[in-house]
Amino acid sequence: MRIEFKTPKGRDCEGSLAVPNTKGKTPGVVLVHEYWGVNAHIVSIAGRLAEVGFRVLAPDLYHGKITADASEAGKLMQALDWHVAVDDIAGAVAHLRAHESSNGKVGVMGFCMGGAMSFAAACNVAELAAVVPFYGAPAEKYGDYATVTSPILAHFSKRDPWAKVELAEAVQKEMQAAGKSMELFTYDADHAFFNDTRPEVYSPECAKLAWDRTVAFLRANLD
Repeated sequence: MRIEFKTPKGRDCEGSLAVPNTKGKTPGVVLVHEYWGVNAHIVSIAGRLAEVGFRVLAPDLYHGKITADASEAGKLMQALDWHVAVDDIAGAVAHLRAHESSNGKVGVMGFCMGGAMSFAAACNVAELAAVVPFYGAPAEKYGDYATVTSPILAHFSKRDPWAKVELAEAVQKEMQAAGKSMELFTYDADHAFFNDTRPEVYSPECAKLAWDRTVAFLRANLD
């Protein structure tokens, strides 16, 4: 379902919400979309997370725009103000945490561009309980990894020409030097191996392994 919420800076934002069919207090997950926008694939992932007990909000960083064209997606990503996007993510985190059903713990999970935004959120959004970036090239200019307080579980592809494994390893090294926690898994797969709507890159085996690891990680840190 589509909902509206406020960001910390008072801006209006929208997103897609998936609600678990459970009673009692539940953890939250902010799901950050790929450079395509909040499309059916992202909505399906939100639904899968809800099925295993998480209240999920996918903030629309493009504010209504969705595309299936790679060239257009690239333009949308290039035009994105990442500081504004972090504010959107922070608003989604606050919305989930403030809900009456919340257990007070919220994590951030993202894919591709959303994976990079997840790293940025880890550096800039307070009181996150877990962060799970999928093949998103981390950008140092959007934060200091030594300030991260949440544990990170990162999934990267060995054949990824953009979100290269060595970029993730550099962040892991920096975080470990600062006494922070980042677990990194690499997969013999292509970029976007989790996206089951793209048969040219989708790897069912790697996707299942990454999913199982992610759910276990979120459970350990959000329950």
